[in-house]
Amino acid sequence: MNDSSYIGRFAPTPSGYLHFGSLVAALASWLDARAVGGRWLLRMEDIDPPREAPGARDAILQTLERYGLEWDGEVVYQSQRHDAYAEVVERLFRQGLAYACTCSRKQLEGYAGIYPGFCRDAGHAREGAAIRLRVPELTYAFVDRVQGRFEQHLGREVGDFVIQRRDGLYAYQLAVVLDDAWQGVTDIVRGADLLDNTPRQLYLQELLGLHQPRYLHVPLIVQPDGHKLGKSYRSAPLPCEQATPLLLRALRALGQATDPALEGARPAQVLEAARERWCSQAIPNRRTVPEAQLS
Repeated sequence: MNDSSYIGRFAPTPSGYLHFGSLVAALASWLDARAVGGRWLLRMEDIDPPREAPGARDAILQTLERYGLEWDGEVVYQSQRHDAYAEVVERLFRQGLAYACTCSRKQLEGYAGIYPGFCRDAGHAREGAAIRLRVPELTYAFVDRVQGRFEQHLGREVGDFVIQRRDGLYAYQLAVVLDDAWQGVTDIVRGADLLDNTPRQLYLQELLGLHQPRYLHVPLIVQPDGHKLGKSYRSAPLPCEQATPLLLRALRALGQATDPALEGARPAQVLEAARERWCSQAIPNRRTVPEAQLS
């Protein structure tokens, strides 16, 4: 199969180095694009400077290169896209589709992350306030290529959500939707921890008249206690001298067949063999995979 119109992307956050869970998501995204002759873009989601780890941006790029995961075109940095985000926030606020919210974290305790609408009709000024998007009392659903049908009632399960924080920084939900559309992304392959975010993004796409990509959410790699591998869990960075065994391990996490003859191969050889055999239908239809099962 060849689909030159396919555009995928990997969008790491430089709050830490790449870890094994990141590798699984990046590899799935890269293979899904390369298996059909598509393009694979790289976007650095650096919109939260206080959480950014020194040197993480360069380390992420170097690790991807050493693991053979080469991207097309220039790296896009969200920190350089603020004007585009600001224009959309202003338009949504002006149209009454978004509003200023002065609620503190303490005020929102006990609501299980579902915004109760305290500021919805308060008419606060924008200065010093967060900006929330009004959500409809509707269910948004899509069919994920691995996880199957997923739906969420935005009003009952999410509530009006933040698109610009009180400190002026732009929220992930807004930035990811605008940048995927701007870059022409047709297929989003990412971790299942972001599955719950997708209905909000579908609503934003609808509201802004943007194309809806296809979605594929791969299982998260979790520790024995259920925590996902991640920067907040002190997950170890990927050692470059173990690229081949870790790529093979990541392939097993994705349900892909691996050839024992590749144990001593170069990363490029592992990737080429995996590209030829890529089967997204073989990815486990589950939210998590215990790391212990992959050893």
